[in-house]
Amino acid sequence: MADPRVDRLAEILVQHSTKVQPGELVAIMGSAVAKPLMLACYRKVLEAGAHPRLSVAFDETQEFLLKHGNDAQLDYLDPVRMFEANTIQAAIRLRAPENTRLLSNTDPAKLGKTMIASRPWFNQIIEHVRWVLCDYPTPALAQDAGMSLADYEAFLFSATNVDWARMERELERVGARLQQGAEVRIVGPDTDLTLHVGGRSWKPAAGEHNMPDGEIFTAPREDSVNGHIRYEFPAIYQGREVEGIRLTFERGQIVEATAQRGEAFLASVLDTDAGARRLGELGIGTNYAIQQHTKNILFDEKMGGTVHLAVGRAYAFTGGTNESAIHWDMIKDLRQDGAIYLDGELIQKNGKMLI
Repeated sequence: MADPRVDRLAEILVQHSTKVQPGELVAIMGSAVAKPLMLACYRKVLEAGAHPRLSVAFDETQEFLLKHGNDAQLDYLDPVRMFEANTIQAAIRLRAPENTRLLSNTDPAKLGKTMIASRPWFNQIIEHVRWVLCDYPTPALAQDAGMSLADYEAFLFSATNVDWARMERELERVGARLQQGAEVRIVGPDTDLTLHVGGRSWKPAAGEHNMPDGEIFTAPREDSVNGHIRYEFPAIYQGREVEGIRLTFERGQIVEATAQRGEAFLASVLDTDAGARRLGELGIGTNYAIQQHTKNILFDEKMGGTVHLAVGRAYAFTGGTNESAIHWDMIKDLRQDGAIYLDGELIQKNGKMLI
């Protein structure tokens, strides 16, 4: 029997997230493991009068490329893939990892080369296509979260199948206040960080691009970040886990980066390119249905009562100009002894918004 929660999620992805219209070409990309959700989305796209195009992949192909590909292959951008990005009107990307550590033993420098090569494709999707990214529950994700598969399924669907229109209204209200400010100060355990956001746009995220969603974010001014921050949660990037990250900023640049575990990998990622040592995003998590860290950034960055700061690429639509092949979100827990100030006014205390 089909799971009605899957059908409801597909309806949200097609009708709310990507707003599929009759006659449009819609790419549905994902792992074969996500078959139930892929087929549900396929059906919903047909019901919307549009044309679905399935792209089914296997996670292992990226590992093969990184381990066996030569420089020419790592630097190659498939023109067919680029043609698709230039042709579609909407894209639904579904992840369903069977092994979340698949890339743990691959060379980060090679991974950086593939990301640089894929940047034109990525920019085209991000800037010109209505897109959404969503996870499908798998045993691997459940294990990372420390849950049974049934409990993880309940967790995932409780975070995705919500009233997104209501959340959007609330985020727009909060965003109107944030838009009036210029300086943000984040204070917490071993953390005192200031950054300027004047002239930048705060964007509410209510299920249009990420699922689950629930955040409001902007891009700090590139040279404005000063101070230090320590992250309680592990930061995971391309299957590698780094614990106890502490970063020190001077005039927007990371001048010191340490970690209790994975420090060499952290340094290698920050050396990917010139923009990797600057912040591209400041986000405030507002999805209070998510209250535990699951080692999945798609969920964890939305956790109510946290903030996340991404090193690397900024989103141009927020006014950010930092360019990088990477975008690595790191999450700061403010639910205990944490605070956010806007132009000196306390706007969040211990994870609860005061505006």
